[in-house]
Amino acid sequence: MVVIEPASSVDGVETTQNQAETASREADGFETASDREGDGGASEDAFTDDQLKQYWFVHFLLMQRQLTQANDAKVDDGNDLFKAGKYEEALLKYEIAIQMAPKTPSSVEVRSICDANCVACFSKLGKYEDTIKECTKALELNSSYLKALIRRAEAHEKLEHFEEAVAGKLTEMRNSILGRFGMSVDNFKADKDPNTGLYSISFQH
Repeated sequence: MVVIEPASSVDGVETTQNQAETASREADGFETASDREGDGGASEDAFTDDQLKQYWFVHFLLMQRQLTQANDAKVDDGNDLFKAGKYEEALLKYEIAIQMAPKTPSSVEVRSICDANCVACFSKLGKYEDTIKECTKALELNSSYLKALIRRAEAHEKLEHFEEAVAGKLTEMRNSILGRFGMSVDNFKADKDPNTGLYSISFQH
């Protein structure tokens, strides 16, 4: 004898329609809960695999949607506000975009660009310490991001962090020019003049 377990429903009430649908499925050859138990749970395992596949597919779609929304927030809102000179408001939009972007490799570019745009806002607002911090975040995501290197060096210069500024300029040179000629920052030496406090950069083999 086949025992049909009632499906769960609102307030635990099984409707007549649900009972009829269950009976119809059995008549058409669909397996029941008892049949699955008799098969040793094989069908249950297969169904679980399908559930997992569906879960990861939906999760992937949601991440892609978040990435698209983050990019839209960056381009449509933040950039327009920045062009209008509304740097505080633009900064907020970029920060929202960073929060919305999923922490996945596919979103690295969006997050690094948003970080660099936050840098531009901080720089315009004269917040150079924050500029340096945001540049560092952007470079952690993309170490060759030239704009972040330039803006960090400029911020160090504004704060009179001259050694850091020189180091930043040299790194900028390495990534933009030197690599094309097979050279590196090791070919250059920065010397500080004790009288003037200025730096001179010399080439060495």
